[in-house]
Amino acid sequence: MKASRESLRPALPLVWLVAGGIVALSAGSVMAQRVLFAGLVIAGAPLVWRTVRAALAGEFATDMVASLAVVAAMIEFQPLAGLVVVLMQTGGEALEAYAQGRASDAVRSLEEKAPRRAHRLARVTDNLTQEIDVGDIRVGDLLLVRPGEMIPCDGVVVQGRSQVDVSQITGEPMPLAADVGSALSSGCSNLDGALTIRATALARDSQYERIVELVRSAQAHKAPLQRLADEYARWFTPLTLAVCAIAWFASGDASRVLAVLVVATPCPLILATPVAIIGGINRAARKLIIVRTGGALEQLAGVDTVVFDKTGTLTIGRPAVSSIVPRAPWSRRELLVLAASVEGRSGHLLARSVVNAAADEHVALEAATEIEEAPGQGLRGVVGGRVVQVGARSWVHANGGANGGANGSGAAGDAPGLRAWIAVDGAVAGTIEFADQLRPGIIPLLAELRALGIERQLILSGDSAVHTAAIAAEVGIADARGELLPAGKVDTVRALVAGGARVLMVGDGTNDAPALSAATVGLALAGHGGGITAQAADAVILGDDIARVADAVRIGRRTMRIARESIVVGLGLSGLAMIAAATGHVAPVAGAVLQEVIDVGVILNALRASRDIA
Repeated sequence: MKASRESLRPALPLVWLVAGGIVALSAGSVMAQRVLFAGLVIAGAPLVWRTVRAALAGEFATDMVASLAVVAAMIEFQPLAGLVVVLMQTGGEALEAYAQGRASDAVRSLEEKAPRRAHRLARVTDNLTQEIDVGDIRVGDLLLVRPGEMIPCDGVVVQGRSQVDVSQITGEPMPLAADVGSALSSGCSNLDGALTIRATALARDSQYERIVELVRSAQAHKAPLQRLADEYARWFTPLTLAVCAIAWFASGDASRVLAVLVVATPCPLILATPVAIIGGINRAARKLIIVRTGGALEQLAGVDTVVFDKTGTLTIGRPAVSSIVPRAPWSRRELLVLAASVEGRSGHLLARSVVNAAADEHVALEAATEIEEAPGQGLRGVVGGRVVQVGARSWVHANGGANGGANGSGAAGDAPGLRAWIAVDGAVAGTIEFADQLRPGIIPLLAELRALGIERQLILSGDSAVHTAAIAAEVGIADARGELLPAGKVDTVRALVAGGARVLMVGDGTNDAPALSAATVGLALAGHGGGITAQAADAVILGDDIARVADAVRIGRRTMRIARESIVVGLGLSGLAMIAAATGHVAPVAGAVLQEVIDVGVILNALRASRDIA
């Protein structure tokens, strides 16, 4: 925000110069005229030169008329009128910079979080490691990855067993069980046990670095925004020049031409959009939506397609107990008590879900003793004199859970999904089923977006195609694509944009960052992902209220509607003033004052964008 405040400073000296000039001229000082003229040359020359360079490059925007007015004021030696024009142009550009400016830190944030060091082994059986830079890793190197460390490069597990957090790569909250032969990607985090992996790619060629490069590429190739003001400048500038020509040929009076240029200086174009956008940004902030650029608010107003990540965006992003399937003679409640009593001593993600389920049902837990945990596999303990095992099917069976592989009455068996098996005193007693759950309010949100005219809705996910299709069917989205790595999401978003769609991408994880950057406008949910994801997005929703997505679109549309109203009314009034100036009824300085009156009206109307509406 400090940088944004700095952008307003160039206009301040001009304010004092114009104010001092008005006082001095009222006293009739010739010296004041000369000082003001020197100030006009100094302040106006950069504006004129920038306009000339843009014209030579074939670009004709809102500052064309302003530059002509400055040149005419110099020729006619009417510095105060020219300085007022420069003040409005410079002030408008400062407001534009304030509303627009920020440099994305997404790539820098990604690079800062990348693994820096690795532990190399000479042999699998070695205990001593050599600490090296990740850039020194070679294909075939053996690397030790301790619990809590990030996988430094793509590799295959050759020794050890653990649970691996893959959310940075796929977005999925369910940890991956890693065993000998498991392929792991850089950027994943080792959770439980030590792993020895054999590098299959250099660090610079691994998955995490590809995500960094995708974000960098997406931001570099994002289409430039067509500013609202320039749309109107295309016809207003030629119209102004035509009125100037008519005034000259009809009267031969150069002061009339200057007066026309002064009142036609497109201050409504310069001021209306940035003032409205600043108001819209402030209003969005009150809704806990941080819009990072003025351009993002403009783009939000025009989106016609919305793309959702699945896990953590449409769903809550963490596994929860969906059902408990007991075997006779056990009841559902008895299994929950036994399992939660043992799992309460574990920090594993699924263990916490079991304990949370017991808390939600107000189940009283019992004391558990003799706790033994096999990282990534399961937990064993004694509850009320009974030996309770909770964990993976293979682990429960290998550790005395009889019939662990049978599909007994009421058991889940080999049905797809994530589950933990429960054995009591050596016999399988049932299973606990886990599933991600929809965010509250997601279905009303999708209906609201359709009511706003955003009919095309897609889901892009790193999860399996089966799970993605199931969620899509539940929320009523027809186009759902699963098993996508970050590059796949980017390709899909780019194809939509290339096809003419104005795409709003909504995501929450590191793996969504490239697609957020590639979309017309990216919107991140900071409550779950934050960090890198927020840096890559154009706007960020603080917290987990998914309904704010529709609020962001509505605020964008209302802001731009108010900006257009301000522009149209302002240009209409300027047009009437041009006619009065061309017929000799308005002098240049009086025209500058009249233009300021119009500007005040435009600003007051544009400020309505900051007001809350029901």
